Amino acid sequence: MANQFTRRDFLRTGTAAGLGIAAGSAFLAGCTEAAARAGRAGMIGYDPGLKDLVKVGFVGIGNMGSGHVNNLLKIEGCRITAVCDIRPERVKWAKGAVVKAGFAEPKGYTGGDWEFERMCAEEDLDLVYNAAPWRWHAPICLAAMNNGKHAASEVNIALTIDDCWKLVETSEKTRKHCVMQENCCYDHTEMVILNMIQQGLFGEIMHGECGYLHDLRGLKLSPGYYAGMWRLQHAVDMNGNLYPTHGIGPMAWCMDIHRGDAFDTLVSMSTKSIGLNEFAAARYEAAKTDADKQFYAKWRDQKYALGDVNITLIKTKKGKTIICKHDTNLPRPYSRDFLVQGTKGLVRKYPTEVLHIEGLTQGHNWEEMAPYKDKYEHPVWKAVKEKAAGAGHGGMDFIEDYRLITALHKGICPDIDVYDSTAWSAIIPLSAESI
Repeated sequence: MANQFTRRDFLRTGTAAGLGIAAGSAFLAGCTEAAARAGRAGMIGYDPGLKDLVKVGFVGIGNMGSGHVNNLLKIEGCRITAVCDIRPERVKWAKGAVVKAGFAEPKGYTGGDWEFERMCAEEDLDLVYNAAPWRWHAPICLAAMNNGKHAASEVNIALTIDDCWKLVETSEKTRKHCVMQENCCYDHTEMVILNMIQQGLFGEIMHGECGYLHDLRGLKLSPGYYAGMWRLQHAVDMNGNLYPTHGIGPMAWCMDIHRGDAFDTLVSMSTKSIGLNEFAAARYEAAKTDADKQFYAKWRDQKYALGDVNITLIKTKKGKTIICKHDTNLPRPYSRDFLVQGTKGLVRKYPTEVLHIEGLTQGHNWEEMAPYKDKYEHPVWKAVKEKAAGAGHGGMDFIEDYRLITALHKGICPDIDVYDSTAWSAIIPLSAESI
């Protein structure tokens, strides 16, 4: 492997020498001919130039979008100058939030599914940031780049292999960054673990376990939470690892994926689907109105493609393994089941934060991680934690936004680039194909 840059180098300097998309011929196998990319420069380490003011157009102002809007309003040198949502009331809210923060009212775009295209074409923007439903992430990013803007998206950035390649090729062609904003990469504990790995405490990393394990039955079967019930529809339509990046993003950093190693192959399997049917049946029995009974009867009898638990096993080019899980349709406490194992020990986050380090931990026991957290707090957290106080998900939402805007200010490559974004998201269609 020609590139020997590590994730430590990447986060310290903000740039790294490039591999291109290391997963291109294997992990994204079959999606296009390698020759299709011949002659185009890679985006790792690409310097787009300094920006004193980053002008942002924001698309999709829902559950996560409103949080990002509030974060961006607190970052120096960032201005939201356009906002877009199919719901006029959400555009109105965003306009009000910007004005309340002391800035000029942004231009509003609403009224249709494709209004973001008009915004991308008409507005003088540096970055288009979107938190729309999943199926719109790739189209919005493509519209942004094709109109000369950098693109950032909530997770997942794409749902198909074709869209993964379109994002890579468009980013390289237009010389615009395309970034998936994976907040869990910036979780405090995950970054402490990353720093400990970089300091050599666990030796060579051999294996990891991660995932997204979150009881979402009540939200998926709530008419008002996901607009148009879009997230439930994915459970109807697709069987696979539908939301891998909360786990695989931090794990890829720990394993230096695209900075010395690369994903190679995966195999995936799912259980049968019964959790949503049983949940809807229980709600049907408890319903007090005919409207509620009718609503839950529909989803009680619905056939769902998505298995209740998915397990995806990934092998890297250097012979390391990752287990990535998806479990959102059964009763359970929240977990990302994060575990990293090396030649000198291992560490895990859920259900408690514990570790074992050869030569430091007594016997064959676990020990609490807490005594290590101050000593190995990641420099990124040390620098930004005061600004992140009170932001979503313990501050990591603010840090991911701050890091992106700072990278664009400085003209350096963001922490997560188009190759990371697409390789992590490609687990979705590839897991479905494996099943």
